[in-house]
Amino acid sequence: MGMSLNSGGHLTHGSKASVSGKWFNAVSYDIDKETGLLDYKAIEKLALESKPKLIIAGGSAYSRIIDFKKFNEIAKKVNAYLMVDMAHFSGLVAGKGYPNPIEHADIVTSTTHKVFRSARGGIILSNKEDLIKKINSAVFPGYQGGPLMHIIAAKAAGFKEALKPEFKIYIKAVLANAKILAETLKNNGFTIFTGGTDTHLMLVDLRSFKVKGNAAEQSLCRANITCNKNGIPFDTESPMVTSGIRLGAQAATSRGFGLKEFQKVGELISKVVKGLAENPNDNSKIENEVRKNVVELCSSFPIYKHLR
Repeated sequence: MGMSLNSGGHLTHGSKASVSGKWFNAVSYDIDKETGLLDYKAIEKLALESKPKLIIAGGSAYSRIIDFKKFNEIAKKVNAYLMVDMAHFSGLVAGKGYPNPIEHADIVTSTTHKVFRSARGGIILSNKEDLIKKINSAVFPGYQGGPLMHIIAAKAAGFKEALKPEFKIYIKAVLANAKILAETLKNNGFTIFTGGTDTHLMLVDLRSFKVKGNAAEQSLCRANITCNKNGIPFDTESPMVTSGIRLGAQAATSRGFGLKEFQKVGELISKVVKGLAENPNDNSKIENEVRKNVVELCSSFPIYKHLR
């Protein structure tokens, strides 16, 4: 049982497009339609009805704090394992900017890049010796024949960096920058799901501007602003079109951007999307203007000097 893709969950949490949805009888829980937040009573009710063997907490487009203790209580009531997928917020956990799920979960999985910004790869964590033994033998020889030693070394270097005091400063900046970006977009008439963010990311609803997510993604890309189209909860558009975009603060924060710069980024994003709303067939004038602004802004923060 995992969060539905429609509510901000990940493909691997039981979607029919993934092996997790093809190999297993997956049941999905949704967020509350009114608040956009996880409804733990509804999740518990679904768990009691479906009696899952495994409950997954975590998602790829949920911007609020997840209550792992409540998930643990629900899992115990139905004798299920609790797995937390923290791929999208493990860096926040390492930097003490988000609750640590390992205290409540049987298994925790994560990528080692994204906000954690180490080598591209993954980790599986557990405090339970019986599960550790099963996981180790499943990984090798079950699924993996040749570990990449250079990636293991690169992960170790990333873990060492995450232990430094500077990493906490970076995470604190990521959270502050994400909030100012969300506020800037809201002030420009955009709807941010759940009204804001507790993390590095936010989900932006474009329906009020009558702009599709894929069109916004492409227009912003031409303006040198990278984002991805993203379905909003209960989206009526297809996953290839979408009604929203997802934005994150970690990359530009690493580059050295602060509150003032993220406010500027929010204004530039707003300018492109509003231009697209007015001229859906040709937004090139606005895109060219913003592209110059982006180059100027990034030139003030060269990566070799400002990488946090």
